[in-house]
Amino acid sequence: MPNYDAIIIGTGQSGPALARRLAAAGRKVAIVERKLFGGTCVNNGCTPTKTLIASAYAAYLGRRAAHYGVRIDDAVKVDMKAVKARKDVVVAASRDGLERSLKTLQGCTVYEGHGRFVAEKKIAVNGSELAAEQIFLNVGARAVIPPISGLGGVPYLTNSSMMDIDFLPAHLVILGGSYVGLEFAQMYRRFGSEVTVIEMSPRLISREDEDVSQAVADFLKEEGIDVRVASKVVGVEKQGNSIAVKVESAGQRSQIVGTHLLVAIGRRPNTDDLGLDQAGIVTDPHGYIQVDDQLRTNVPGIWAMGDCNGRGAFTHTSWNDFEIVAANLLDHDQRRVSDRITAYALYTDPPLGRAGMTETEVRKTGKPALITTRAMENVSRAYEKGETKGFMKILVDRDSKLILGASLLGLAGDEVIHCILDVMYAKAPYTVMQRAMHIHPTVSELIPTMLGELKPLQ
Repeated sequence: MPNYDAIIIGTGQSGPALARRLAAAGRKVAIVERKLFGGTCVNNGCTPTKTLIASAYAAYLGRRAAHYGVRIDDAVKVDMKAVKARKDVVVAASRDGLERSLKTLQGCTVYEGHGRFVAEKKIAVNGSELAAEQIFLNVGARAVIPPISGLGGVPYLTNSSMMDIDFLPAHLVILGGSYVGLEFAQMYRRFGSEVTVIEMSPRLISREDEDVSQAVADFLKEEGIDVRVASKVVGVEKQGNSIAVKVESAGQRSQIVGTHLLVAIGRRPNTDDLGLDQAGIVTDPHGYIQVDDQLRTNVPGIWAMGDCNGRGAFTHTSWNDFEIVAANLLDHDQRRVSDRITAYALYTDPPLGRAGMTETEVRKTGKPALITTRAMENVSRAYEKGETKGFMKILVDRDSKLILGASLLGLAGDEVIHCILDVMYAKAPYTVMQRAMHIHPTVSELIPTMLGELKPLQ
């Protein structure tokens, strides 16, 4: 039985980085990958979707060229085979580079196969058993497939199988009006598909403030996307070469017929086939591995990082998980999950950058707060670029003057949010940024101005 100092299962964002740190510290490391190196982000998440979004944006901009005084004599055409080929090149560079780096990492042995527990500190993979005193789980998550009548009898897509498409769906029907669904919706509408989004909640991206949800719905509808909210899917069936989605809304039943169906209603952790019971590792009712503030499971010497621990569902939270584990294990630096501030982005166009609390969450605290907003049409940089959809909103604690949260829906919102996030991490009063001199012409230059216009949150 090969013995190691550490075994890492999964090569998403946390696993490879931790393998490098442990190997550099002289530890004997085994890392196990059952399928594609790089996990969700590299293979069917951030890297490929943002590459596809870039192609969709180029098509959209081409159609709007006349707005900028640029004449394109021929109609803009999208070559989906070329779009996919470009995406594949970008993905392969990341995936192959990662695989190569791990297989040549001194002190690290790579096992390609499915790893599962056979005892508390013992992993079986490819007929072999590996043992280690420290085991790190970085097994990620996959799309939830809901128990909808007839769904098993139709050819549906998920965020993973969407990566294989090299053609243009005539009519893409998307189940789920949240982050994954909306990015694909706008992307494929810009490629040229007819797109319908079906969301069971009363509004899109329901975890966001209502004004954000409405603004996103408005610009998606402007682009010709059919948005159906407060709509429950009650059945799916084949109709010739098409797929009929049966929907119930306001007590009425109807159906939407499309050529392709994308299921994007959520994610579930890849923990159901890890043999966690053999190690006594506790999960919650949804299958997420329960961890403490330093990402330790209930079993000493076993940690869970990334999507499978339910403490964040983003590449950046997974990377931060690695940093927390490495800091505590190797640097004697007591870092904790609770130290981090909620931050993420929705990569529609325009994007949404989020940090801290929403306005709804601030109101629920009952504490006195200040708020400032600005429409993107009143931001010079956005006006100059002809991209004026959206708005920016920042909330501040009235007494401590600390920034509580921000929602930046607009041009470069996914980048501008970081100047707010960094001040929040510094625990500095908003006046520090209010008095800063930002560069003109940028979107960021309006943040100090906005902070000089704070008003009581009514």
